[in-house]
Amino acid sequence: MKFGIFGCAGLLLLFWLAPAQPVAAKDDRYIGYYYPAPADIETYCARVPVLADMDRRKRVGFVIGVKEGAGSAPYEVPYSIFVKGGEARKLIIVAKRDGYLNSIYRVRALLADLTNNARTTPIFEESGAPEELTFLDLLTLLDFTSLTVSDGIGFTHQIEMHPAPTTECDGKLID
Repeated sequence: MKFGIFGCAGLLLLFWLAPAQPVAAKDDRYIGYYYPAPADIETYCARVPVLADMDRRKRVGFVIGVKEGAGSAPYEVPYSIFVKGGEARKLIIVAKRDGYLNSIYRVRALLADLTNNARTTPIFEESGAPEELTFLDLLTLLDFTSLTVSDGIGFTHQIEMHPAPTTECDGKLID
């Protein structure tokens, strides 16, 4: 077996210089395929419980609906959105163009835009207080457990969502 001009020492150096992954990210099989390892994993304490009849089919249908809505726009949407996991409980958004979603501030701006769209959905309107709920609350209603947003090059932010009430959040809300 040949290792090129660097040999075994070069290969070992490459592994030694590789950035360490956060502990929780080690179990994420999509790291290195759809996105790089997240530098931070945020916890979101939702204001809502999971809807009683949520299942894989409904989560996939939701994402198909989002994609169809984006597909009707008169411009190319700068990101891909898709679900992964056996029960389709991981939502992933990856930028399709350079310079997009490459900082936490751009990710938060996208989430704010998606929140504005979510507040017009029937699920939110029926809640009685749609202006208080976020896109992450909508994802929690649909029983998504995580959202990963990446520029597809070097930046990834991951959010783990916990429905209300939950012991992981101790009654705290994270906006």
